[in-house]
Amino acid sequence: MARFLVPLGFIVLVVFLGIGLTLDPKEIPSPFINKPAPAFSLPSLQNAEIKIQPEDYKGQVWLLNVWATWCVACRAEHQMLVEISRQNVVPIIGLNYKDESALAIRWLQQLGNPYKTVAVDADGRVAIDYGVYGAPETFIIDKKGIIRYKHIGPITPQAWQQKILPLVQQLNGEAG
Repeated sequence: MARFLVPLGFIVLVVFLGIGLTLDPKEIPSPFINKPAPAFSLPSLQNAEIKIQPEDYKGQVWLLNVWATWCVACRAEHQMLVEISRQNVVPIIGLNYKDESALAIRWLQQLGNPYKTVAVDADGRVAIDYGVYGAPETFIIDKKGIIRYKHIGPITPQAWQQKILPLVQQLNGEAG
């Protein structure tokens, strides 16, 4: 009996390894998909007296982009965000994550500002509420305030064309 358990255990291990090798490490399942976007009320980067909250964007599809000036991948992504913003397809709301506001303002002045507005998440609590692993991460939030997709890492032209834009168009009721 024991001599059959060793080969059986090996076969099971090989099957699990085979399945694991087919998975995309960037596709980390999020428990927040198809759930309401967590509520928050954060100060605006440009004017701390103005509060930004997801409720302000109900009725439209929008992107929440988590970024920081200390994030190398965010710098790599930034020009793509500027291009997406120029297309005027979907508003991008920034969530400036554990950053210094003066540096963030200077960054946007120097590199261009793709954001409709930027919320300051100085202590990172809102990012934690969204299940953020690290910057950059981008969420697609539908007209009812439901998270429909989470993109981990920089948005590339390929990710924009193949995943994000088609989903934004679908959620807006447009033909893909």
